[in-house]
Amino acid sequence: MRAVEVPAAGDPFELVERPVPEPGPDEVRVAVDACGICHSDAYVREGTHPAVSYPRTPGHETAGRVDAVGDRVDAWGEGDRVGVGWHGGHCFTCDPCRRGDFQGCENGEITGITFDGGYAEYATVPAEALGRVPDALDDVEAAPLLCAGITTFNALRHLDAGPGDLVAVQGIGGLGHLVATRGSVAGWASGHAKDWEDTLAFSALREVTPQVETFPLDDVAEAYDRMASNEARFRVVLEP
Repeated sequence: MRAVEVPAAGDPFELVERPVPEPGPDEVRVAVDACGICHSDAYVREGTHPAVSYPRTPGHETAGRVDAVGDRVDAWGEGDRVGVGWHGGHCFTCDPCRRGDFQGCENGEITGITFDGGYAEYATVPAEALGRVPDALDDVEAAPLLCAGITTFNALRHLDAGPGDLVAVQGIGGLGHLVATRGSVAGWASGHAKDWEDTLAFSALREVTPQVETFPLDDVAEAYDRMASNEARFRVVLEP
């Protein structure tokens, strides 16, 4: 398969050939149809996250289809449409996990940081990290919602506001434009898996989808620079 990797901190992206990975017993292999490029991918490019090791394939806004499942996986089947975001799995055994706080897992994995992400044609992902993508969304629309979408969706649903209320969005950019898609908004600019399923389901129901610019895997450097320069309107998505 083709994949994009960062060989070491500060290095440019390299397009490489790799064997298609085999899923472990508790993993799922995803055939990647779309992967959003996020500002947090700079953690890999620049080496500024303490958990990252190299070489590493970035990408935590990944949407695609289940291609193979591990021996102990029964929640997913071949052909299921799935997505995975920043939270890349949890241990189930630490104190936070035993309390059901999987986001607070002391041994949590991070997609594209502690294991290879979606800047590739295939990716293996812990089964518990996946969310289901509804048929009403295509993969290019779904991918940015797995990070930017859940961030804005959670902000709104935990806000004490109801239909018709006026809310202010600081920065109509890669995240803020998703809030401005529906409802009454005043905007200004300035210098977990179930959550993902809720976000995607809401987006499909209310037709809240991101505005995206798409690039092939070969043009990853141009795509990343487009994002990093804040020139994109409003999200950048790779289509492997």
